[in-house]
Amino acid sequence: MDFENQYNSPETPIIPEKTKGFGNLTEIMMSYLKETSPWIIFVAVLGFITCGFIAVGSVITTIGLLTVSNFLSEIGNFPIWLVVPLYIAAGLLLFFPSYFMYNAGTKIRKHQYSNADEDLEQALKNNKSLWKYFGIMSIISLSVIPVSLIIIVVFTIISAFQVS
Repeated sequence: MDFENQYNSPETPIIPEKTKGFGNLTEIMMSYLKETSPWIIFVAVLGFITCGFIAVGSVITTIGLLTVSNFLSEIGNFPIWLVVPLYIAAGLLLFFPSYFMYNAGTKIRKHQYSNADEDLEQALKNNKSLWKYFGIMSIISLSVIPVSLIIIVVFTIISAFQVS
């Protein structure tokens, strides 16, 4: 005789309830995107403003250095020509992440109204580009720091021997 335990609960597969979604996105995902997009755009705009400050700073610094160039020539050779390219490089290094963030934020915002998958794809593409950029810049930074330290040590040793 085969007896079944009548006190066991029935076996049914547990399937999580799916919330109402926007395409493949749930309401919770959409709310997170909706809350995030203004902050992404805000940080991007701050980056663009900082690029503007860098540009203005390069002009002011160049004018200031040209004004005091006689004083600097008495101190030693100061490469005034190096200042503007450094400012331009700094501005460009900040411009690209701001550009990627701004595009991602605006595409997320556009997706909220259009519900078009292409907008969300473009937002995610710009997000990928942003993090790829930061990854490449991190690799470059991590490789430049040890080389810079070695160069500093070598020049310090050379200058110490020249003094004595």
